[in-house]
Amino acid sequence: MAGRIRDEDVQAVRSALPIDAVVGDYVQLTNGGGGEYKGVCPFHDEKSASFYVNPAKGVFHCFGCQENGDTIAFLMKIEHFTFAEAVERMAAQAGITLRYEEGGYSPRHQQGERTRLVEAHKVAAAWYQEQLASPEAEIGRRFLAERGFDEESARTFGVGYAPVGWEHLVRYLRGKGFTDKEILLGGLASQGQRGGLIDRFRGRLVWPIRDIAGEVIGFGARRLREDDNGPKYLNTPETPIYKKSHVLYGIDLAKKEIAKSGRAVVVEGYTDVMACHLAGVTSAVATCGTAFAEDHIKIIRRLLMDTSQYRGETVFTFDGDAAGQKAALRAFEDDQKFAAKTSIAVSPGGMDPCELRLAKGDDAVRELIDNPVPLFEFALGSAVAKHRVDTPEGRSAALEEAAPIVARIKDRSIQHEYAVRLAGMLGILDEPFVVRRVAQLARWDRERQQNPRANGQRRPEPPQPVRPARPAFVLNPRDPAQFVERELLKLALQHPDLVSPAFDNYAEDEFPTPPYTAVRRAIGQAGGAAYGATLADFTSVVREICPDDRVRSLVTELTVEPVRSRRKVDAVYAGEFLVKLRLLAVDRRVDEVRAHLQRLGNRAAAEDMHAVQTELWQLQQYGQSLRSGGSAAL
Repeated sequence: MAGRIRDEDVQAVRSALPIDAVVGDYVQLTNGGGGEYKGVCPFHDEKSASFYVNPAKGVFHCFGCQENGDTIAFLMKIEHFTFAEAVERMAAQAGITLRYEEGGYSPRHQQGERTRLVEAHKVAAAWYQEQLASPEAEIGRRFLAERGFDEESARTFGVGYAPVGWEHLVRYLRGKGFTDKEILLGGLASQGQRGGLIDRFRGRLVWPIRDIAGEVIGFGARRLREDDNGPKYLNTPETPIYKKSHVLYGIDLAKKEIAKSGRAVVVEGYTDVMACHLAGVTSAVATCGTAFAEDHIKIIRRLLMDTSQYRGETVFTFDGDAAGQKAALRAFEDDQKFAAKTSIAVSPGGMDPCELRLAKGDDAVRELIDNPVPLFEFALGSAVAKHRVDTPEGRSAALEEAAPIVARIKDRSIQHEYAVRLAGMLGILDEPFVVRRVAQLARWDRERQQNPRANGQRRPEPPQPVRPARPAFVLNPRDPAQFVERELLKLALQHPDLVSPAFDNYAEDEFPTPPYTAVRRAIGQAGGAAYGATLADFTSVVREICPDDRVRSLVTELTVEPVRSRRKVDAVYAGEFLVKLRLLAVDRRVDEVRAHLQRLGNRAAAEDMHAVQTELWQLQQYGQSLRSGGSAAL
């Protein structure tokens, strides 16, 4: 059992690190008068700064949620540390060697679990960085050079290389005194098929992911070789020290500039963060394999001191393609959680910051970030662009899609201004009509939130802006077609070796039931069944990729539900379901082509008719071969 840290050492740690320095890693503090500092409370959402720090007394207090305590209590609350872990973190920062009641100086077996995991990641990060200089890592150095990053740039961001092989890092960490349990718990290794540990990252470039205080808590790894069947980017799984929704890559480097400049820049990837920082935009951060969400907003709000009294700015950068625009509109969904001004920067040609820096230099990156478009304006432009506003019908449709966006703007003065601007974008001369329509939608929305069933009746809900479609999770176990989809997905998760490599060639639309489409997509993003066949626990990798808890829950359900075979689950059984699913897809396409032929009628051009008839004949021949030849015809 771990010994108790000596009281005099605890006091030495408290004295060595001023509370405002520790809290300042998480919250932007400003002068609160009377020798105190104030900021946005990190423990609850608030509209005005009510969180105060008193350096002289070494304590903090929030007048909103009543949280209070000393430096150690602050770390325990915000990082979910134990008392010992908080003291060990502060001791490491202050360079103090701790003594324990049972004797000795910081014996490793007495350190807290979190401290050991952080230490393992620190050692791993240094080792990965050393490997980047090895002959094998030439492919990684070339990847960086092609994107404009030299050796010094890689060193600044701690970029490393994970060698090809199964247990290089595992053996190294064992040699440094770390146990298999610690290596596995920290997500640095996975369980192999034979029960032993294998390196999680192999043959990849590796970026260390640090928390806001600068400690390495995870890694992001980029695929380099064509024969690597894993996902393009593979991150550390959820661990006791790494929660991907609670961390932003680069936040340790960007936090001071964000607080100083009042501007945070959110980009999409590790190389984009590097490009921005090297170009002088040192307030850039990125999410780590997940969408920008509410917990990320909280981190930035604290650094911006984002309250109604202080308006900072958050700039999002996204690719200019359709996926990038969807990401921008998702950011609009979260915009109301900021008091800060929120903007979006989309470069001409849809280049990301890394590509832009490589093509046009540092000045172009700074210019992109310095000239963003307000997010409200971007959202409106995206909605209007879908319609032909040169026709009355198009203007009406555009108004009904865009007006709810304006109605959801909480600031009434900004809402009115954008309503007038929307009228101009649509070419509607009657501005008051558009303003009234927006005000009506806003009023309905407020009433619905306050009293959704006033007088026992629901007011008709206003049209909502178009959002990215989400799968309707409605499953019918009696539907024979859905049964085929479900059984094949169970095989891919439980027995990937039986369905690969054929399964990986099946398109997502061959799984037409939306929940199963989502699972098929997750399997593909996790590397496919062929990659899963090399792992002992493929399901955990798939679960990490899942976009939300609904898909994650369905993956778990499909993993534990028995395969319905009345005989041995083998390649023959798997082949039957591979054929059944493909036949269902072929039959659906045959029906579509026949309907197309009917719509063409007798007036179609001979070339068009011939092309459609040829496709129909080929589909029918393929279906016949599947029915007669089975899996051999796939």
